[in-house]
Amino acid sequence: MTAPRRVNVGIVGAGLMGREIAAALRRWPALIDHPVDPQLVAVCDINPAAMEWFDRIDTVRLKTTDYHELLADPDVDVVYIAVRHDLHEQLYVDTIRAGKALLAEKPFGIDGAAADAVLHAIDEAPASFVRISSEMPFFPGAQWAVDYVRSGALGRVIEAKCTFLHASDLDPAKPLNWKRQKQFCGEAGVMNDLGMHTWHVPLRLGWVPERLVGVLQDIVTERPGPDGTPVPCDTWDNAVIHSWTTHDGAPFVLTTETKRIAPGEKNTWEFEAIGMDGGVRFSTKNPKSVEVFAVVDVPGVGREQSWQRIDAGSQAVWPTVTGANFETGFSDSILQMWAAFLAEFAGELGERFGTVRPEEAALTHRIFSAAIASHEQAALVPLER
Repeated sequence: MTAPRRVNVGIVGAGLMGREIAAALRRWPALIDHPVDPQLVAVCDINPAAMEWFDRIDTVRLKTTDYHELLADPDVDVVYIAVRHDLHEQLYVDTIRAGKALLAEKPFGIDGAAADAVLHAIDEAPASFVRISSEMPFFPGAQWAVDYVRSGALGRVIEAKCTFLHASDLDPAKPLNWKRQKQFCGEAGVMNDLGMHTWHVPLRLGWVPERLVGVLQDIVTERPGPDGTPVPCDTWDNAVIHSWTTHDGAPFVLTTETKRIAPGEKNTWEFEAIGMDGGVRFSTKNPKSVEVFAVVDVPGVGREQSWQRIDAGSQAVWPTVTGANFETGFSDSILQMWAAFLAEFAGELGERFGTVRPEEAALTHRIFSAAIASHEQAALVPLER
């Protein structure tokens, strides 16, 4: 193998996910024979105190409160951006025009118009490389489920479901933040914030909705503002989308759920697909286990239906030094997402599962808009093409 290509990374947004990405890059030696050697060299945040955490990373040589300074740095090759949804369009367009590769955060713009503006910037820069963050499908069990579906083992698909569940807003006394305000989070609310997690796998499998029904809930309608006075919350807390799509030309029902008020949950991603010949289930709640359905011969009994549980282990998209029998977790999935992103950036991903493509992200905005229209009209609506 040739020496890995050095890639310098800049982060815009030094919050929770920015720190997670920085930690993932420090674990890069866990990957086996990866074609890229990334180093975090620059960090930007409007709050200087937020960047103090990055002082412990000796490769960081630039800390700035002005993202233009980071984009002007000729040594920065790739930029990861995690900022409020209303800021996506300008920062993403500027990053593309600066000639940097971009791993963007969901939802890829506050609405469809913003996403389309970013797509236009990509079209104007044919050499640009842009993908969108969605780490949950990089769990080994999720990859097993994707491979199972692709194998054809389902037969004719009956139904499929992908969900992302939180209870982070269960406390009505939790102070208001930007994710609960339409002007910052967008009209789609929880769908903007969490929806990409539930559509990454279905869209990659070719399951594009043809018509759908949206069931949306605004459960906590106000929260304490900065001074404790109640302030309106005008975003959706929970959203369920039931849609009709097709697999191998046959229609089936696809359901996605994004919920910030799902009692008992912390950060659960689930995928299930059931067909006439087989079925598969995976949940991050039990990250080692994948369930597979089949009709089997039971000695002394005969043919019976059976859900079988299999341990998935630690290996996902890119091989690691971790023992194959060990468990995996959220930090591992972020490492795998970045391994896929940078391998594709280097042209070395091959047939492996990749990060969200810009056209897929833009499509989710049309899905969310259709879900809102369906909810308001109490009707089954077609997806705008």
